[in-house]
Amino acid sequence: MLAFICSVVFLKAGESFITPLEYGKMLYENPRGIGCVECHGQYGQGDKIANYTHKGQTKFIYAPRINNLDFETFKDALQKGKRVMPKYYLTANEIEAIYKYLQNFKHNK
Repeated sequence: MLAFICSVVFLKAGESFITPLEYGKMLYENPRGIGCVECHGQYGQGDKIANYTHKGQTKFIYAPRINNLDFETFKDALQKGKRVMPKYYLTANEIEAIYKYLQNFKHNK
């Protein structure tokens, strides 16, 4: 029994069930309902959110590219939200995980 308890403590202290990048991907795809991926694209490259017609002209709403932001700008956008960007109430660890995940794609446009 003692060996089992020690192995569980070791597992919790030294290993995780998912890697930090897997955690970041999971949060990016579904942080709190709608995922970042839905508007910002698979790699954070930005994407078209919607189109509408105004005075006979088709207009588009685009989400910006976010895989090229510095950490402070990224964090501020998530914490403050603006325009159509929802506020997700992510923890500091969650924001950092998503940011690190997106850094893998900073050269994707």
